[in-house]
Amino acid sequence: MPQIAPPAPGRPYAVLTPTGAEPLGVIDPALIEAAYKTHGALLFRGFGADLDAFRRFTRSLCATAVINETPGRAVLDAGQAIQGVDGGTNAFALHPELAREPWKPDAALFGCLSPPGTGGETTLCDGIALAAALPLHVRKGLEGRRLVHVMGVWPELLRFWLGTETPDDLTLANPPRPVPYRFFRMPDGRIAREFSRPALHTPMFAAGPAFGNFLLFARFNNGRGNFPLLDDLKPVPEEWLQAIHATGESLTAEVRWQQGDVLVLDNTRFLHGRRAIMDAAERTIATFFGYVRFAALDPEEMPQAPWRQQDFRPPLPPV
Repeated sequence: MPQIAPPAPGRPYAVLTPTGAEPLGVIDPALIEAAYKTHGALLFRGFGADLDAFRRFTRSLCATAVINETPGRAVLDAGQAIQGVDGGTNAFALHPELAREPWKPDAALFGCLSPPGTGGETTLCDGIALAAALPLHVRKGLEGRRLVHVMGVWPELLRFWLGTETPDDLTLANPPRPVPYRFFRMPDGRIAREFSRPALHTPMFAAGPAFGNFLLFARFNNGRGNFPLLDDLKPVPEEWLQAIHATGESLTAEVRWQQGDVLVLDNTRFLHGRRAIMDAAERTIATFFGYVRFAALDPEEMPQAPWRQQDFRPPLPPV
């Protein structure tokens, strides 16, 4: 049985270490589930996990996986939905994985196959602590509000969800099967899609409220202050975004990677990012984004969600 050091000031994740030479795969799944539900962020250190151990561990925790379709990710194991991290060397703002889509995964897992010598630390922040620490006027401004994600479409996406690349208005309003978006035609004739989620939400295994969405990444990495929008279809005020960013940075902790580390995050509670990478060739981090076997389903999620039936590969956007 591994030793568990619970979260401590400045370290919002629990650290699990072996008592002997046991590998990652022999840890009791019930112990991992309990620790995951209690702490939401777990660092397994000292187990010497390689790609094969990471592969088996992810599947013991998650029933299905989703591919992150962002261009530039290396494919480490296509059959098991294991990818590398986003390309490049820039720092990344705090975000839950794939919060820009309605299939935001339950869990985000990272395995260190090759640690960087300098820089490249993964950052993380408890979304519950972030919501609680927001300036009062910002927190009150977000309470009871929703974030609306309005996005374009392309032929393959329309065919995937609606069965045709040229849907009429009746099909847009009454899709032939359950879909995670509302499709609609804009005044200029183009088709768009949207979905919404609470601006402050309840995590899967904690009371909340928590902050965890795509706002910071969209604003501070993509340079967009208009995605997602508030439910009145106005942008989140810039002053709020700056305050959220500053509060998150004040609560952010770093994981300085060691060979064989595995980091597990409850993606419904924790946000993550990274520091700038000095030498991308040094740093190889495996990633897996999945849906835990013991999930407590969010009523906001569409019924019979395809990502919970089998590994999910969303239609790729055009290059």
